[in-house]
Amino acid sequence: MLLQANGFLLLGALLTALAGVLHFACIFWGARGFQVLGAGEQLVAMAARRHWYPPVVACAIGCVLLLWALLTLSAAGLGPQLALAKWAVLLITLVYLGRALAFPWLKRVIIGNSERFWHLSSLLCLGLAVLHGVGLAQVWQAA
Repeated sequence: MLLQANGFLLLGALLTALAGVLHFACIFWGARGFQVLGAGEQLVAMAARRHWYPPVVACAIGCVLLLWALLTLSAAGLGPQLALAKWAVLLITLVYLGRALAFPWLKRVIIGNSERFWHLSSLLCLGLAVLHGVGLAQVWQAA
């Protein structure tokens, strides 16, 4: 079954799941984890004070990313075939692409994240958009 799975979507799902797991790891690593992954000084300081906000945000983002990974695996042909998974992956692709392209605007609105965070996360989102988009095109073409 793994040999029949779409490789682009499989890689996209694995990288998305890794991003989700890293968000959960920040909760356990604390302020240092948020700092290493490029969170802004304000969020790092909140995490250092054990404020409720940073772990809630990290958990929410982690849950969304793991759901996206599950939907992408389904569209790739692995696991349960979830209803409308391909359409969901199309939306996921557009969100990744939008996030990658909107970073100059977001950077002015969401103050405090490091330059490294903005450039690296935007590049990763662009790469994930390409993986998901190419894989989805192949899956739809094969159908």
